[in-house]
Amino acid sequence: MFDTLSDRLSTAFKNLRGKGKLTDADIDATAREIRVALLEADVALPVVREFIAAVKERASGADVRGGLNPAQQVIKIVNEELVNILGGETRELRMAKRPPTVIMLAGLQGAGKTTLAGKLAKWLRETRHQTPMLVAADLQRPNAVTQLQVVGERAGVPVYAPEPGNGVGDPVDVARKAMDEARAKQHSVVIVDTAGRLGVDEELMKQAADIRDAVSPDEILFVVDAMIGQDAVTTAQAFLDGVGFDGVVLSKLDGDARGGAALSIAQVTGRQVMFASNGEKLEDFDVFHPDRMASRILGMGDVMSLIEQAERTFDAEEAAKTAAKLAKKGGKDFTLDDFLAQMQSVRKMGPLTKIFGMLPGANQFKDQLENFDEREIDRIEAVIHSMTPAERTDPNIINGSRRARIAKGSGTEVATVSGLVERFFEARKMMAAMASGKGMPGMPGMPGMPGVGGGGRKAKQQQKKGKKRGSGNPAKRANQATPQPEAPQPGQLPAAFGGQNGGDFELPDDLKKMLGGN
Repeated sequence: MFDTLSDRLSTAFKNLRGKGKLTDADIDATAREIRVALLEADVALPVVREFIAAVKERASGADVRGGLNPAQQVIKIVNEELVNILGGETRELRMAKRPPTVIMLAGLQGAGKTTLAGKLAKWLRETRHQTPMLVAADLQRPNAVTQLQVVGERAGVPVYAPEPGNGVGDPVDVARKAMDEARAKQHSVVIVDTAGRLGVDEELMKQAADIRDAVSPDEILFVVDAMIGQDAVTTAQAFLDGVGFDGVVLSKLDGDARGGAALSIAQVTGRQVMFASNGEKLEDFDVFHPDRMASRILGMGDVMSLIEQAERTFDAEEAAKTAAKLAKKGGKDFTLDDFLAQMQSVRKMGPLTKIFGMLPGANQFKDQLENFDEREIDRIEAVIHSMTPAERTDPNIINGSRRARIAKGSGTEVATVSGLVERFFEARKMMAAMASGKGMPGMPGMPGMPGVGGGGRKAKQQQKKGKKRGSGNPAKRANQATPQPEAPQPGQLPAAFGGQNGGDFELPDDLKKMLGGN
């Protein structure tokens, strides 16, 4: 969503490189670029004016201080001001002193309130160890009650729905009775899903206000579609005046809109963005961290969110066992079964493109990430599943005839099987070296990883040798005749991650140089 804004800001910062001091002309030119970038991202004009004024005031006359060059100085200032307009510090839910805590969702029709109710309930149940209950108080939108029941079942959360909906029933009465139901069944949190409209009107505001008065919510969350641009700010202000709300939830952050609403609502309404929904699955939901969002916009990644996601996904005990295998015997106890388990654990974190996108500098190769083929991982799984237990335990026994059988069983080519086995040995060697504290093979001073850093003396000697004679074994000779995948070139990912045989995927030039490429 923020790709265009990130690109424009990066361009603005590039013009400052190599300068030892910020002049007034530099500051004005950079501020103008940032202003255009924000306006193109659909950020509200009053917010843009206030933001630019704050950046110019702080940057005026700023010499290089604390080891920062002018570009870094401006990035630091812009980052801090972005955090401010996004709400400053992360805001958590207020929980009632005496349960149940009541959370009311409000917003226009189509903003995603019903789905978000299930996401919030699942998040509260799994990460906050609460016992939530969903309340179907949207009795006007066709099948809204049925949708909430389906969402609740997927989230593993009960739904209170005494009325069928579709225009039948009193939502205020449903909300009032839900409180008695929650106390009787000892639910710690009640999430009330209310009706919306295609636009703001008096009937919508009155119904929302009546439900608010009936249940006295601890939190009123305004759910807004992050893709509707400037109108999001207008709608938010109307709800703030008519009903009032305590926090904002941004839905559809995975869209391709310009995303200015996220940068405007907190500043205009004075209410912080508390949660963000960025996908269709119930797991695509998390707390909104202003500092992390600002970091993403500026292309600095979101390592903290990546770490938290990994902690939720990976089994600590299994990870310890894997580390122990890699640290002993040079990693020879690490098998293809272990490799497959690790790969599947990473996939549970979400699409690999999304994971890579959280890394610092990922915006430099976002085009390659967009073209990454997730099905390449499925092909690797198919190849490994086509092996026998003995072959997975000791891939050294996989000869030519075995490779032909595995390729046929997995619907791939012999070269694909050969490439996977070779890259498995390379990856195991690298991970074993890192687990034993020796660092990554192939880095400066640590030769050994093929295609990275030029390799060691042995690799260079092998390059000088001529071609090997063919084997006397017909099966081996046939396999040797099959074109084998070349070792990954400096800065190129292997096929398992979209490189050879898996689409063109180039790392940034700076990273190529760091890894020993040209």
